[in-house]
Amino acid sequence: MPVTTIFVAQTQSSQAVNIQARVSGFLEQRVYTEGAEVKAGQVLFEMDKRPFQAQVNGAAAALQRNMAALEVARANLARTKPLVEQNALSQRDLDDARGQFEQNAAAVEQAKAQLESAQLDLSYATITSPVDGVSSFSAVADGTYLDAKNAQLTTVSVLSPMWINFSLSENDMERIRREEKAGLLKPPEGLQFTVEVELGDGTLFPQKGKIDFTDPSYNAETGTFLIRAVVENPDGILRPNQYVRTRLLGATRPNAILVPQRAVQQSAQGHFVWVVNEDEQAEMRPVEVGGWHGDEWFINEGLGRGDRVVVDGALRLAPGVAVTVKPEKDADDASGKDAAASTPTASS
Repeated sequence: MPVTTIFVAQTQSSQAVNIQARVSGFLEQRVYTEGAEVKAGQVLFEMDKRPFQAQVNGAAAALQRNMAALEVARANLARTKPLVEQNALSQRDLDDARGQFEQNAAAVEQAKAQLESAQLDLSYATITSPVDGVSSFSAVADGTYLDAKNAQLTTVSVLSPMWINFSLSENDMERIRREEKAGLLKPPEGLQFTVEVELGDGTLFPQKGKIDFTDPSYNAETGTFLIRAVVENPDGILRPNQYVRTRLLGATRPNAILVPQRAVQQSAQGHFVWVVNEDEQAEMRPVEVGGWHGDEWFINEGLGRGDRVVVDGALRLAPGVAVTVKPEKDADDASGKDAAASTPTASS
């Protein structure tokens, strides 16, 4: 029998990017609309560019100056070489000319690097989104001085794919392991579960997902293991931090036995059901319950095929009491020692 396991879950953006200033300066204006979807490369903020443009202009002028000095040194070296060959100048004069040329060449490379750095700083004054996603509110107002060390401006969260986080308790984990070992529960091939997402109004999200991460570490604070599913969200229906329910599909229960949940009672010794024996008498039967399936409960131990389980009227029963069985559909008409009973649902 196919098994559907339901968990309360919460959505999380698969990539939430903190937008920060990469240079220090004054914020000129916020360009984007808070809460709106943005595209990669879209401008979010503009800083005052004038100081950065001035640095670019200064670096460009320094580069031109050093390039001019390099040309002078190149010409001087070219004139010095033949004069040294004619013994009109000394070897020292040639070494000095060559050293001056190499020094000016290095100064040009340094000036190029400084110009590139200034141009980068100027480009950083225009702050863009690195990803497609939905924007958050602006954490700063226009005119605020931004410090590149700690100036977080907003967050852009990718909507597709979306992560769905849910947790499995330690007790449930141990129960699942026991049931798998006993052959009561069979996981899908390769543990490739299918994940359905149920929205707050009870409707199913159109896209199905899959589990892509299971935290191997136990969370001592919550007593659970984190499980994460991933689902495509092309229309942006799911939003970050939204509470949903996940349906885990793919596992099966061979030869499963199901009884209505209201038929299962609990005592100090554990769960039990009332069954009607061959003598038409009530008999208390201890059972080991598994998971839920809709309004029914899987019974791992204690019942077999053909056992008649009392569904309604169980509060009036005691061991050995004669029972008049009525069909389950007539439960509302049961009275006295009458009881509605059903045969457990079984599957192969």
